[in-house]
Amino acid sequence: MTSQVLAAESAEVVADFSQDNGWIVALKAVLILICALVSVIIAIWFERKVIARLQQRVGPNVRGPMGLFQLVYDAMKLFLKEDMNVSRADKLTYIVAPGLSVAASLMVFAVIPIGGQVTIPWTDISTPLQLTDFPVAVLYILAVTAVGVYGIVLGGWSSRSTYSLLGSVRSTAQIISYELVMGMSLVTVFIMSGSMSTSTIVNAQGKLWYGIMLAPSLFLYIISMIGETNRLPFDLPEAEGELVAGYMTEYSSMKFAWFFLAEYINMLNVSAVCTTLFLGGWRAPWPLSAIGDGVLNTGYWTILWFLAKTWLLMFVFVWVRGTVVRLRYDQFMRFGWKGLLPVALAWIVILTCVRAIDRFTSYHFNAWAVPILSWAVVVFIIIWYWPVPDAPAAEPAEPVEVDAFADGFPAPPLPGQVLAPSPRSARLAVAVTEEFDPVEVVEIVREENS
Repeated sequence: MTSQVLAAESAEVVADFSQDNGWIVALKAVLILICALVSVIIAIWFERKVIARLQQRVGPNVRGPMGLFQLVYDAMKLFLKEDMNVSRADKLTYIVAPGLSVAASLMVFAVIPIGGQVTIPWTDISTPLQLTDFPVAVLYILAVTAVGVYGIVLGGWSSRSTYSLLGSVRSTAQIISYELVMGMSLVTVFIMSGSMSTSTIVNAQGKLWYGIMLAPSLFLYIISMIGETNRLPFDLPEAEGELVAGYMTEYSSMKFAWFFLAEYINMLNVSAVCTTLFLGGWRAPWPLSAIGDGVLNTGYWTILWFLAKTWLLMFVFVWVRGTVVRLRYDQFMRFGWKGLLPVALAWIVILTCVRAIDRFTSYHFNAWAVPILSWAVVVFIIIWYWPVPDAPAAEPAEPVEVDAFADGFPAPPLPGQVLAPSPRSARLAVAVTEEFDPVEVVEIVREENS
């Protein structure tokens, strides 16, 4: 019975790990860790440069060629900065929280296929450029990203600070809201591919990417991935203007750097997941995929296409940050629950009906039915949610003067009312407008102040 279950599970996974041994698995894990840390350094420099171009600034350009060494100085500053601890904090949780966020973010790439099947140089071992895969790999990704929010929640709670607690509570509501939309956008991928294995999903996109076939799901995922990673315009858990950095307020030095590191690794994670599930993974874009009978879809070429797509999505993160203003918290939650969630539910129902008709009836749709339907849904959503210009406002009526002390105590004016000028204001207005005498104005001010 056990062998039958294992055989059924292996049939759902396309990647061939049969030649992997202990040292190959260890080598892959170390390379993933190194690449993640190096990618964070590149992402910070990349974000500064792109935003500088968007805002017509220079950006880092002094420390090293094109400012590349500026990241080394920043890392040393965080490493050498005084590590302050809050005396009233829950000590253990306060220290563990940043590490929990980083650990959860590093676990996602374990099931991401960075490339296709390759042969290790100087050996005859063939292995996929992926640490592991299993039939429910995408559910594993969703579970790990959900665990990552505990680091934020525990960091805000353990700090015993009002601002930190508000930031962590905001983050909890935000992650729940937009992770729900993200999960629903992935359901359509499962319906089309018939699998939750990442290697199988990439293999199913050999002819047409799911980003084209399932356009509404792609747009829903891109919006929800920005909300999931607490990035502008959805960085409400750490809105500096109102929460003084939110859940990170009481953190400094390397503990703050851990939270910072987790945020950028999570950006790479969701970009890599989007590349895998919607943009063909490591497959070359058309027409490059047709060159030489698909030779660019083999070997180490596949790493190039995966990285190009992932960093294109990283550019989307930076582009949105540099062009869109932060939403209010109520606008943000309303957008998720009343805007994105109904669209995601409706799209799942529509696609499920189409697949059921195609599978269980004698009528079969052609290969372009689902892509055409998906883009029709996108056009309908744009038309439905397109903002209608407001009617021209009526001429405001003349405000009525009221006496704030008419009832014996000061009362603020209501809409359409204005406070009557004080005696001092009236005397000053007369002195200034009719016969301007600086000495008289000074005497009026002194008389009122005395």
